[in-house]
Amino acid sequence: MLAAFTHTLEITLPVFLMVFLGLGLKRLGWIDAAFINTASSLVFRVTMPTLLFLSIIQADLDSALQPRLILYFVGFTLASFGLAWLWAIWRHPYVERGIFTQGACRANNGIVGLALAASQYGDYGLSVGGIMAGAVIVVYNVVSVIVLSVYSQDVPTDLRSLARNLAKNPLILSVVLAIPVALLGLDLPAWLLTSGGYLGSMSLPLGLICIGGTLSVTAFKRGSTIALDASLWKLVWVPLLGVLGALALGIRGPALGILFLFLGSPGAAASFVMAKAFKANDKLAANIIVITTFGSMFSLSLGLIVLKWLGLV
Repeated sequence: MLAAFTHTLEITLPVFLMVFLGLGLKRLGWIDAAFINTASSLVFRVTMPTLLFLSIIQADLDSALQPRLILYFVGFTLASFGLAWLWAIWRHPYVERGIFTQGACRANNGIVGLALAASQYGDYGLSVGGIMAGAVIVVYNVVSVIVLSVYSQDVPTDLRSLARNLAKNPLILSVVLAIPVALLGLDLPAWLLTSGGYLGSMSLPLGLICIGGTLSVTAFKRGSTIALDASLWKLVWVPLLGVLGALALGIRGPALGILFLFLGSPGAAASFVMAKAFKANDKLAANIIVITTFGSMFSLSLGLIVLKWLGLV
């Protein structure tokens, strides 16, 4: 048990220390909102797509491309959105239901989940996680737009704009481009791979620092009952139900570990951006992100300890 605890801390602490570094740098005034916005855009548009592309083309697709795991992950994500939506209808005010549903299910897989998967399973975790992240990005965007538009009185649903934005999403494009390159076994020049490696390696530390820079301790202290409820769904019920379902299907080992890390990752910063775009309660969205970011340090560590102790990952 002690060995499992120590190993779990070795996985989670480096990731969350980078988040706290970003928080500290922001409070010291060494980075500001302009830097965070620019760096976040760079990660989203350039470095993260490069990292995903390289991780897929350099992976052994026979092991990294796991249809059963990916289909289960996408299917359970859709099911969890549905369950959280029903819970919101039963428990929460009409105007907050969209924010609650998104916050309860939308995870920061592109940065935190991928960083944890890479920390735990190395290149294998990066490859499998990259494909999973690419697949679920579409689900997150489509379902979030639907659930937010239902409760928005100002922004109509525009499926054409949604389709256009998805088609231009750099993370989706990088995965779509990488899979045929990997399947055809195309060899890219060594100098290009090296330069791409330099660029891609910036993604995780820079992205984690930006997440830390956007966190607010004040927002954490102002956490409402709705935010706490959504955070409980995000950190406890969604990963717990997801792991139990995976076990019922016979998913074990590293695949189960990566699935747990992705399902248990904190709320995505994109949920705050979408809340503002739909003129919804963006402060509630921010509270959920802050609470789940801090809380996931403990929930992920505890979950990994239990899974390792049971010999499931």
